[in-house]
Amino acid sequence: MSRQKNQPISGNDLARFSGPGSFMRLPFVNDLKGLDVAVLGIPMDIGTSWRSGTRFGPKEVRSQSAMIRPYHMGTGAAPFDSLQVADIGDLAINTFSLADSLRIIQESYEAVLNYDAMPMAIGGDHAITLPILRAMHKRFGPVALVHVDAHADVNDEMFGEKETHGTVFRRAYEEGLIVPEKTYQIGLRGTGYTASDFTEAQGWGFQQFPAQELWHRSLSTLGGEVRRDIGPDQATYVSFDIDSLDPAFAPGTGTPEIGGLTTPQAMELIRALKGLNIVGCDLVEVSPPYDTSGNTALVGANILFELLCVLPGVAYR
Repeated sequence: MSRQKNQPISGNDLARFSGPGSFMRLPFVNDLKGLDVAVLGIPMDIGTSWRSGTRFGPKEVRSQSAMIRPYHMGTGAAPFDSLQVADIGDLAINTFSLADSLRIIQESYEAVLNYDAMPMAIGGDHAITLPILRAMHKRFGPVALVHVDAHADVNDEMFGEKETHGTVFRRAYEEGLIVPEKTYQIGLRGTGYTASDFTEAQGWGFQQFPAQELWHRSLSTLGGEVRRDIGPDQATYVSFDIDSLDPAFAPGTGTPEIGGLTTPQAMELIRALKGLNIVGCDLVEVSPPYDTSGNTALVGANILFELLCVLPGVAYR
């Protein structure tokens, strides 16, 4: 007999502005046994290079997620009918040491992946994704990567440091953590230091889709092409940087770039990924101090819900 699934607390049972500070007001748990999805926070911003504040991202995204109801009226997805989802709290990073924090993240993920729970991370700056991919590689081997971002994050170093939020995917490529020809970078734009800032990674096999080529277009087709290219069996990781969106939609981020994706485009893209073997995902770079309205965190919370709705095994009504 299957265990009863956790449900978000209804706004009709307890006002949305009260109750637990967990993602969608789901239960906080310490025991991962029986979970299908483990939501966790990584409150870190010591990997950033411009504006800080993403250490407050997990708390504010959770706060804004109280607005989200359990059924997706657009797609019919009912994730809580079929998946056991809970919030497992924040990782205890070392806020005075980036290197130690990356170690803690990797070791924590390795422990989570000993269970069947798929980890869904709320960042935190984008440096968190490198240790996550290291842990994923130990469990699944090289993964396909859907990377939605304004920046390619393929710098060799920043101020002499090899592990920062801007070097993640060069290190992931060098270490063989990802499948280069099944790595998709969507939403890239802005200015650079050299003409090859983005294009070098194309030589590795990365497929890149600059934002300006996506203006005024639906991303359903692109998402469908990515899904078909990766295939249903390949373990896939999705990393969504909130700065992939135009600052008009998400100003509360550390490295904003104009001319970005719209929220409808982001939703179209994610919905088209349904059918992939997604083994982990993250939402990074929400910096609440730069958007006191809470709107950026609200967008981030909804992006996570969209990702939750396309995970393997989700029921549709």
